[in-house]
Amino acid sequence: MGLLGISEAVPFLITAIFAGVTADNFSRKKIIVLCSIGYLLCCLALLFIYINLDFFYSNFGILPIYFIIFITGIVRGFYAPSHGAFAAQLVPKELYIYSSVWNSLSFGLSVVIGPAVGGLVYGFFGMLPALLIVIVFASISILFFLSIKPRPVNKINNAEGIFDKIKQGLKFVFKTQELVGAFALDMFAVLFGGAIALLPAFADKILDCGPQGLGFLQAAPAIGAISTSFFLVGNPVKKRAGLKMLFSIAMFGICIIGFALSTNYILSFVCLMFSGVFDEVSVVVRSTIVQLYAPEEMRGRVESVSKIFIGSSNEIGAFESGTAARFMGLVPSVVFGATITLLVVGIAYKKLPKIKDLEFS
Repeated sequence: MGLLGISEAVPFLITAIFAGVTADNFSRKKIIVLCSIGYLLCCLALLFIYINLDFFYSNFGILPIYFIIFITGIVRGFYAPSHGAFAAQLVPKELYIYSSVWNSLSFGLSVVIGPAVGGLVYGFFGMLPALLIVIVFASISILFFLSIKPRPVNKINNAEGIFDKIKQGLKFVFKTQELVGAFALDMFAVLFGGAIALLPAFADKILDCGPQGLGFLQAAPAIGAISTSFFLVGNPVKKRAGLKMLFSIAMFGICIIGFALSTNYILSFVCLMFSGVFDEVSVVVRSTIVQLYAPEEMRGRVESVSKIFIGSSNEIGAFESGTAARFMGLVPSVVFGATITLLVVGIAYKKLPKIKDLEFS
């Protein structure tokens, strides 16, 4: 499971930084549509492998699956910066606080429905229907993207080399404490504090809940996130946004420690659900920071840095979780990672005053 995460994270990291320049120089809608088609093709390839599983497994083992996940990493690397930059063009600046909530809510709904339906369909009907569901919804997403009107892009100076453009984006992010602080906090929280990659092991070895129970455990954080999103729609984070983000990340770490120490399925579910509640506050604040602080001509590059910090941390965190569990044991590895998250929050509180004092009012 850890190697699967690395298989996607490595190509994502390599391509994302270049994809930011692409998103600042070409039609973001076209990039999104092309990447969505690429993802659909990867899903179809997985279906083909499954249909011919005996042949592929006897001749190549599971390497074809790693290869397809590698390709999805490349696709995601180009997709993510364009999607974030394009989304910011669809609403006026004064509504960024609200659009961040709605964007997170729509994503959260998919994360709840996806694992729950996936676990139930796989558990009751097998792999083929589960793969077909993914293919159907990937196709529908392409149709939705095609229906959105394109937005013009303020193209950057083409006389500069690509590495100069990348350097400009990196320099802007790292001199803006609000951006780099938010990115680093979220990255460390996901990299060390997450337990999602190890949920199959917890479901099998500790909670003994089967694939159906695993599906609901995987959906639990998103259930909490969605509940929080509905609350934030009417009560957006404005006053003391920075302090609320720091508090939420700390509480996220505490919830993960509670999950790691639990041997009761209901308690484990509740801990994961509340981890989603607190993580959602952090996500919304960070998304709002990115939209507010990124200049229009640099949105793609700022989004690419954001995705490198945060997007890849899910996959690298999966590898870290798997490796740590291998050497430290399942429960100690998760407790250790969540403790690192709490330590990072303490350091940020002391060393990043602009984050601590951040407000959106």
